[in-house]
Amino acid sequence: MTDVQDRPDVMTRDIPAPAVTIESKPFWDAAAEGKFLIKRCNDCGQAHWYPRALCPFCFSEKTVWEESPGEGVIYTYSVMRRSPSGPYAIGYVTLNEGPAVLTNFLGVAPEALSIGQKVKVKFQPTTNGPPVPVFVPV
Repeated sequence: MTDVQDRPDVMTRDIPAPAVTIESKPFWDAAAEGKFLIKRCNDCGQAHWYPRALCPFCFSEKTVWEESPGEGVIYTYSVMRRSPSGPYAIGYVTLNEGPAVLTNFLGVAPEALSIGQKVKVKFQPTTNGPPVPVFVPV
């Protein structure tokens, strides 16, 4: 399969490197290995995104890292047309595990996106930082 950056008919764009903190370092280390992690609370059982030490549902400190296949559906999206790099799309993906992830959509023209469309995670390289998760159509 051809990488999306080799195809002029699909959208690509540079994404800045994320800030890596002590709390998020395990996530970014896994991303560098091509793994997508989410957090799950051992007290209430809820999976959550963005990974953080405290569960946003019950405020328990008993959260653990869990590898996710990074698959889900587009919940909503917006096309940013006023950009020096051309139009691009951002939006929310509802992961199969339940959490919603704010993300960029790459590898597809914004006009080809649709709510409910199946997508999967892909890691986009950044300059001087770890790769960031973006979503592409299945």
